[in-house]
Amino acid sequence: MEYVGLVLGIFGLAAFCELASMKTRIKALESQMSKTEGTDFYEARKNLLAAVKSYIGEKVIIDFKEDCADVDVIMYGNSKNGSNIIKDVDEDWILVCIDCAKMHKNKLIRLESVLRISGTETKESKSETP
Repeated sequence: MEYVGLVLGIFGLAAFCELASMKTRIKALESQMSKTEGTDFYEARKNLLAAVKSYIGEKVIIDFKEDCADVDVIMYGNSKNGSNIIKDVDEDWILVCIDCAKMHKNKLIRLESVLRISGTETKESKSETP
């Protein structure tokens, strides 16, 4: 009876390892599909790239995909006392300047790790618009 538990435990461990490696393979497949024309992943990447290019030189809020978060960008740049400023963009990378009271740092972020990007409006600019 003890051997049955041991065998089932080994099978459970093997299934867990297979499931953990599956996530890595899915991310690699999504990355490959985002560079293949005609797929929804390609269209989403193209739209995100166009949005990022439109925000060059502006303050933005960056939301990351599930496992791709950057601590500095989230803690300092997306806060009310700090900002993320897009400096440059190419097909695969985004150069972001994180500026807050505690730090001033430039970071390179992979485009495929970004889920969403949006501009920020300060209270002054909201009150000036009619």
